[in-house]
Amino acid sequence: MAIVTDNPLLVGIDVGTTKVCALVGETDEVGELRILGAGVEPARGMRKGVVVNVEDAATCIAAAVEKAQRSAGYEIGAAFVSLAGSHIASVNSRGVSGIGGGGHGIDQDDIERALDAAQAIAIPHGREVLHVIPRAFAVDGQDGIRQPLGMHGFRLEVEAHIITAASTFVQNLTKCVEAAGVTVEAFVLNPLASGEVVLTETEKEMGAVVCDIGGGTTDLAIFLDGNVWHTMCLSVGGNHLTSDIAQGLRLPADSAEHVKVDYGHAYSREVANTESFMVQPFGEDRPVQVSRLDLATIIEARVEEMFSLVLQEVKRTGYDGLLPAGVVLTGGTSQLPGLRRVASEVLNLPCRVAAPNSLKGMVDKLQGPAFSTSVGLLRWAQNESLALPRGGSSKRRGGRGGGRGRGPNLGKGLDIFRRLLP
Repeated sequence: MAIVTDNPLLVGIDVGTTKVCALVGETDEVGELRILGAGVEPARGMRKGVVVNVEDAATCIAAAVEKAQRSAGYEIGAAFVSLAGSHIASVNSRGVSGIGGGGHGIDQDDIERALDAAQAIAIPHGREVLHVIPRAFAVDGQDGIRQPLGMHGFRLEVEAHIITAASTFVQNLTKCVEAAGVTVEAFVLNPLASGEVVLTETEKEMGAVVCDIGGGTTDLAIFLDGNVWHTMCLSVGGNHLTSDIAQGLRLPADSAEHVKVDYGHAYSREVANTESFMVQPFGEDRPVQVSRLDLATIIEARVEEMFSLVLQEVKRTGYDGLLPAGVVLTGGTSQLPGLRRVASEVLNLPCRVAAPNSLKGMVDKLQGPAFSTSVGLLRWAQNESLALPRGGSSKRRGGRGGGRGRGPNLGKGLDIFRRLLP
């Protein structure tokens, strides 16, 4: 039986290198986000944030979606989906639109025309626009305007940050999601989704970097004056630490991952040389004792390299002197002990580790920084469905509004319906 619900469902699918997390939520009566269902599945067929095996990726996405549907009691029809990988690129552009100068002032159509003009740039073949994010507006030469709605003038200018992605990678991920019976409402870049739930408004205003460290990628977004000013995806993440441990200690990959999680530390000066643990390397008949300090030395070298790449990217933008709020670390790898200390020393900026907080509903599975992107997708969908002013628009697939849950036999043009699953 399908039951009509007043609030649209919010659906996000975070397709990462190490896990797939499908979430179903809604906006409650006081406007806060409530988690209704969650499905988490180990990722397969993904490498460094992109699909490398369509069948495997589609299978694990379908499994996560099925778990989310059963726990929520909703059928998922469409969702906001995370996207990352080294194929992501960005450029800044300016657009101009004329204003009628009438008594109504600047409306949303005027803003859209200016953003369309900013988007009219030469996009390389095989790429498509993912986000067009307004950084600042100017009306009749008066710059520094954040929200021009209702203002009077004759000429509206916008400075926009345009994020593009490789079309083939987008198509492959779309195919995997649609194989699970879900339409992609829009793709959202990982650090933009994470920024929705880990940054405070003060940090966005003052200047901060979101550094989302996942299994296969480290994704960056620089926020200034309340908006996104730069984005970047680096092809290095927690799996590289695991690989280094496997090679340094001559361990199988699964054993190296357990060692990283159970004994790993990124700051060797905080590890006593008396600490040790037992592992069984290749070629050994029985477990051997390994110094935890040796393990920390292996991890620290890779983490320093990782944040050196982050520093290099931040300096390349020229915004390195404009980030008093520092770096907000999130993602599963950010939980590694000592990592925040290394980040602060390499970047010479204040650092903190952040996770989604103040969640309601089924949140037992969603504790920790590993789920920042997942919850951020719901927040993004919530803002879209409520038509709240926000820092950017998404390239849409399959209609407007938030990710939807739909009844089993209703057309796509209808609103959200609820039914109990068997």
